[in-house]
Amino acid sequence: MDTARRPPRIIATVLAAAAVVAGLTGCTNAVRMQPAPSANAAACASAQVRLPAVVNDTLALRETSAQSTAAWGSPSAVLYHCGVAVPTVSDLPCFSQGSVDWIRDDRGQQVVYTTFGRSPAVQVVIDTTRATSDALQDLGDAVSRLPQDGHRCLDPQDVD
Repeated sequence: MDTARRPPRIIATVLAAAAVVAGLTGCTNAVRMQPAPSANAAACASAQVRLPAVVNDTLALRETSAQSTAAWGSPSAVLYHCGVAVPTVSDLPCFSQGSVDWIRDDRGQQVVYTTFGRSPAVQVVIDTTRATSDALQDLGDAVSRLPQDGHRCLDPQDVD
């Protein structure tokens, strides 16, 4: 009688193992990222649900491994972190894109953009060999939902 039950058990075990392997295989395409210190802020969640499915007209949104992060392109050309440290003063160039102010930090083939005047802050890293700063415009609707903290970019003529 035990021999009659073994084949269904074996089949069930094989099917269960296959389901686990299939589930783990789906995770391998996630972009490994670390969450920012304030990634759990409610405002980050509000911005996260508004992130676009595509930036730069061709770079598709991918799954990531950390809260309040996003990545576009394969390999990733645009990386997004919400909840980074809020900058208050900077000697880096600051400019407005739509209703969002950004600080620009050139780092060779990467440019790091950090929101200015928003709390929590967002950082966007763009691989300039594969994407352009137009991605900031694509992210504008989501990022503009973050609360303003009263700081803004100033023109040099505004500074005494």
